[in-house]
Amino acid sequence: QVQLVESGGGLVQAGGSLRLSCTASGNIFSISPMGWYRQVPGKQRELVATASTAGSTRYADAVEGRFTIFRDNAKNTVYLQMNSLKPEDTAVYYCTARLFSTATESWGDYWGQGTQVTVSS
Repeated sequence: QVQLVESGGGLVQAGGSLRLSCTASGNIFSISPMGWYRQVPGKQRELVATASTAGSTRYADAVEGRFTIFRDNAKNTVYLQMNSLKPEDTAVYYCTARLFSTATESWGDYWGQGTQVTVSS
């Protein structure tokens, strides 16, 4: 099967930095977009950033200029470098990827288990 495993979350003071990483593994033939979403209790999951295989990126307005998404396609890994963190960035961050699984022989959207990011003021 397919797994997306995230790492890098934690507690940081406002103004600090964290780097999240997410690696996809398993029965994978090809990966299309990879990205990051975040969710706080009581709110909908929201887009943070996405990156295509070719490297084009898209960011939420709230993180533009502070966060950078990049990929290592050879390692099936996507990263999220988060700088100048604010308390409002506190959330569970989820990795997602659209990929072709050789097990199901179809494209599908897969999600990681989430990693907590907490920014203290």
